[in-house]
Amino acid sequence: MDASAFSHFDDSYATLLASPDAVRESRTDYGGGFHWTERHLQCLWFDARYRPIVFPLPGGETLAVLDPGEWNLEAGPDFVNATLLVQPGERRVRGDVEVHVRPSDWDAHRHRDDPAYAHVVVHVTWFAGPLPRSLPPDAYSVSLAEPILARRGLSLDDIDVKAYPHAVLPETPRPCEGYLKTDPDCARTLLASAGRHRIDTKTARIRARLDKTGDRRQVFYEEAMAALGYKHNQQPFRTLARLRPVNALGLSRETAYARLLGTARLLPQPDVSPDEEGRRFIRDLWDIWWHEAGEAGTSDEPLGWRASGLRPQNAPVRRLAAAAALFSGPSDVLCDLDRVADGNGAAWLSCVRACLESRCRWPFWNHRLAYSSQPDEAHDIALLGDSRADAIVTNVVVPFAAAEGRLPSAVLDHLPTEDVSAPMRLAANHLLGRDHNPALYARDGLLQQGLIQIHLDFCLTARPGCDACRLCVALARKG
Repeated sequence: MDASAFSHFDDSYATLLASPDAVRESRTDYGGGFHWTERHLQCLWFDARYRPIVFPLPGGETLAVLDPGEWNLEAGPDFVNATLLVQPGERRVRGDVEVHVRPSDWDAHRHRDDPAYAHVVVHVTWFAGPLPRSLPPDAYSVSLAEPILARRGLSLDDIDVKAYPHAVLPETPRPCEGYLKTDPDCARTLLASAGRHRIDTKTARIRARLDKTGDRRQVFYEEAMAALGYKHNQQPFRTLARLRPVNALGLSRETAYARLLGTARLLPQPDVSPDEEGRRFIRDLWDIWWHEAGEAGTSDEPLGWRASGLRPQNAPVRRLAAAAALFSGPSDVLCDLDRVADGNGAAWLSCVRACLESRCRWPFWNHRLAYSSQPDEAHDIALLGDSRADAIVTNVVVPFAAAEGRLPSAVLDHLPTEDVSAPMRLAANHLLGRDHNPALYARDGLLQQGLIQIHLDFCLTARPGCDACRLCVALARKG
């Protein structure tokens, strides 16, 4: 296929659109000859090679799985957005799926009290048994043991649980794979166009905010705060940026930090630190906050911070230290970035990255991960790690500069790369096949942005299959 056939994607990805850290439950030791884990059962449900074709239901009905759903890597049900077919009557049911070993595990884990499980439509277990007392009345209950044990050639011990969910796709290749797998030039053209569309979309949103507020410092601050929050605390960071605007942070980074922590209700007690330096640092922050708490106060409601399940580098108190370092002083990081000279894309990006890194040199934090950590003078622990710095560059600095009409040429050709995420990997597997070479996009930030955009626009919504996907239709039309 001629790559030029896809040149239309360079300028019309938007037109094409118009034509859209796993949280595991605690492991339980089970008797009765069952020595596997819930993850084995999740693999059985996810993989059509192992999953029973049909499940019997009470009253003579049957349940078939049209789509097992998306393997949920966050808190909540094991799979989301599944599509099921109940016969007779060809009734389609859509919702979430929870997997357990025994039916009683639903009650034991108190899912009824968790709103994240409100849309569960199927409770999948290994053993059959009485329905859980608190299972939603409209949810089905199916068991795996009888149909799986009836297949003499199948052993759960043979399942490579490490391969799931991203290394295992449906047995049949996705339709888009047939167009792109053997034509990397076409794949690059498509991904680059989708990546540019993603940056353009961010640019348009920031431009609209600038036009509405007229306050470029606050807009940049809010966007950077959201990027510092990452996926788990993005909304609390953005809310905090409105509660404590950039012009109310103060001149010193310690003052800015105390105000951010105090407003967020995240100021720790001095005794959490194991050393005197840490305790003194926290007391100084409290002194600053007490001095002005009557005037500023805290947020009226908890901001919903997530602290569990995060790496220490991603903890809110550490990320807020980076925010204080970036936005305090007589001139903040935006002023530094304004002084970066125009040049070719790679040189400009290098200077931008240097601005972020130099701002975040903070001796207290560069030698400890948390307040509760002992200082480690032998190692330098960056307050703003490479991945977050790159995320701020790609998701904030570049679209902000573009929104103001001052983005140097060729910047998008040199976007920093990110760690290959689950959405990137899933989209790449769909587009290029499960055995593709990640080198195609692993060192190209724009192509990675394209994978994320295609995942959001197409892969998440192609249910129950990919045959009607508009991207596949467009690829077929140009094939």
